[in-house]
Amino acid sequence: MITKAQLIDSLHNLPEDLSVDQVIDHVIFLEKVQKGIADSAEGRVNTKEEAKEKLKKWLK
Repeated sequence: MITKAQLIDSLHNLPEDLSVDQVIDHVIFLEKVQKGIADSAEGRVNTKEEAKEKLKKWLK
């Protein structure tokens, strides 16, 4: 989960002329990155072969 401090720091680095939708998209992106980092740290990852198998199902 993204912390309030991380969110504030991130918002300070964004351009001044953003729409609300762009800010929301940015926050969602940050949350997904944090989730990915946490998943990786806890070993919840796929091997290259597992990823290929999952993609085969989606790319039919």
